[in-house]
Amino acid sequence: MERLDTTSRMPSGMREYLETYGWHFSKKLCDWAVGNMKRINPVTGKVERMQMMTKEEIDELLKKQGVVLDNCRGHDYVYVANMAKADYWKSSIDDDAHLAKFVKDYLDDYDGYDGIALTRFYADCIGNGTPIVWEDMI
Repeated sequence: MERLDTTSRMPSGMREYLETYGWHFSKKLCDWAVGNMKRINPVTGKVERMQMMTKEEIDELLKKQGVVLDNCRGHDYVYVANMAKADYWKSSIDDDAHLAKFVKDYLDDYDGYDGIALTRFYADCIGNGTPIVWEDMI
């Protein structure tokens, strides 16, 4: 697939999305991003679609683990929790306590920046050639 940053134009609808949400996940974009996630089942070794953790489930997980996010806007933390579960669960993240800590570390990183989750996600989309229909995410 061809990288999406080979053109200097901003994709259609992206400017409007950023004017509405900034560099943060809307619910629609988060649902779309997580809905496309796959993971390797540690038991079978096969690639499968991941079951999305809801915002409410993640809120409960963070509360239960005593984790409070300082730099969280929109659905960024919902995306990060699901991404971590898809990519690192039962590998470098063993349990709910470590998942909650990862979400905090990712979003509250002292030398991070506002919008880090969406920026990195978009960089991945550029790198692997996955277009985002920005108009659908508003």
